[in-house]
Amino acid sequence: MPAVRQASPPQIAVVGAGDAESELLAVAEQVGRGLAEAGAVLVCGGLGGVMEAACRGAREAGGLTVALLPGTDRGAANPFVEVIVPTGLGEARNAIVVRAGEAVIAVGGGYGTLAEIGFALKAGLSVIGVSTWELSREGRAVDGVERAGSAAAAVSRALELARERD
Repeated sequence: MPAVRQASPPQIAVVGAGDAESELLAVAEQVGRGLAEAGAVLVCGGLGGVMEAACRGAREAGGLTVALLPGTDRGAANPFVEVIVPTGLGEARNAIVVRAGEAVIAVGGGYGTLAEIGFALKAGLSVIGVSTWELSREGRAVDGVERAGSAAAAVSRALELARERD
């Protein structure tokens, strides 16, 4: 008799700069903690900054953290990553990070985060942003990044949108 696959927990990608201000690191840590408390899997790029803060929050709350590293050195992962996937793809791994999530939370971020936002939107994934990029075309705002005023609001909305994808 074939095994019955049980529903898996939602996977939420968290993206942001590898070198972020302390206020954004606090938000990222709260995002990670909130995801873990909700039983979600946190997927990220696995390095420092926002990624490390989110992983720290998740692990301290007993959550599962997955990192898709740009290089091939497993030792490059931050110390709060539980599952390490060294891709060897460099920045191209950004596309895989967002595709591994059912929704994306962007906290602050630089051009790598902007690329991840673009990849997510192109793939039809919802992006919830906290202090992140605002998108416009020819001077007019473009729908894309849904604003959240707090870590808790971002987590709640990301989980709601991930459930809608099921």
